[in-house]
Amino acid sequence: MTAVKWTAGAPAAAWSTAWRRLRRNTGAVVGLALLLLLLLCALLGPLLGDGAATQDLAARLSGPSAAHLLGTDQLGRDVLTRVLSGARISLGLGMGVMLASLVSGTLVGLIAGLLGGWWDEAIMRVTDIFLAFPSLILAMAISAALGPNLTNVMIAVALVSWPAYARLVRAQVLALREREFVEAARALGGTPGRIALRHLLPNTLTPLLVQGSFDVGSAILTAAGLGFIGFGAQPPTPEWGAMVSETRNYLTQAPLASSAPAIAILLTVLAFNLIGDGLRDVFDPRQQR
Repeated sequence: MTAVKWTAGAPAAAWSTAWRRLRRNTGAVVGLALLLLLLLCALLGPLLGDGAATQDLAARLSGPSAAHLLGTDQLGRDVLTRVLSGARISLGLGMGVMLASLVSGTLVGLIAGLLGGWWDEAIMRVTDIFLAFPSLILAMAISAALGPNLTNVMIAVALVSWPAYARLVRAQVLALREREFVEAARALGGTPGRIALRHLLPNTLTPLLVQGSFDVGSAILTAAGLGFIGFGAQPPTPEWGAMVSETRNYLTQAPLASSAPAIAILLTVLAFNLIGDGLRDVFDPRQQR
């Protein structure tokens, strides 16, 4: 996807046009509606107090009822409360990973694209090393080395996510650094740092926005996978992947205890993917009429 060049005075009008186009994209509207619902669930989670950790062994593996709308798990904890509490954890983790990998990857890509030469070659070979490993396997190894907890999961997933941003920004910088507006800024005495921040970085925002929207869902899915196999959040933390892992042996007795967090993961990843697809269609010049 080609970035749209932002000129002085144009960003507000360009973003306004993009927002109008996004509202006409059915998939993006559905994704935004799902995301708003998930954010509401994340806000409701803290209002439920410590219900996510409250055990009632007498009511363990019970079905839906007025007291427990989605039933209870193997320790008698309310499934709905835990799913709502997990929304805050998963969304916070996904956003945190995306921001950390976006900032670090963008910085690396800018340096590689601007400096060129052996700096570019060295940075890209390091990036290729990270990309050579399957992301889940590499995240698993990093998480196992650091120790299984939420903070280390964020670090592990961020470490496997930044290369995509680095390569994306580098490609944009290489395509733009010889353009007329960059040459004019250089002729007027602009320093490399100023040119990067004022002219190159703004023109990478649209592809970064699309990549970031996809990566939030990807980060949540990877973190849930790590939690499922025991390398992520540890009990009794109500993280969706860990919840599926804890209750998978009771699927026939209390199917909602395992399927509810799995459906929450599905809807969250679907929401961000739909938003990413919509943003890609909005900002792709080939889609504009």
